[in-house]
Amino acid sequence: MSGLPPYADLLGLTLEPDAEGAPVLLMPFGDPVVGRPGFLHGGAISGLLEMAAYMALVHELAGEADAGVKPINVTVDFMRGGRDKPTRARGTVTRLGTRVANVEASAWQDDPAQPIAGARMNYLVLRS
Repeated sequence: MSGLPPYADLLGLTLEPDAEGAPVLLMPFGDPVVGRPGFLHGGAISGLLEMAAYMALVHELAGEADAGVKPINVTVDFMRGGRDKPTRARGTVTRLGTRVANVEASAWQDDPAQPIAGARMNYLVLRS
């Protein structure tokens, strides 16, 4: 369970691990992610958050080679418009149970303390 999913390629995402090795995703601004002129599309922001949450959970499950995950639901909160600059996102696993995981993700452009959007996702954890 490593590497970015194929959907990440459509968004142009790259992986930038932080100082502790946790995954941070970078989405460049460009035609594939533009909504109205000069702003990110809400779907691109949502996709970035979903990928950040997924990668955080995969990172948390790294020692369990047989574990898989399936999304149950996602809630996205848009806080401000994403401008024409690179956007980063990071996920945090808030609860990892036997069968269900709860993950939060945040996307920002200049300052992680001023997110442009946030998400909460629940995943079904599949263990053999």
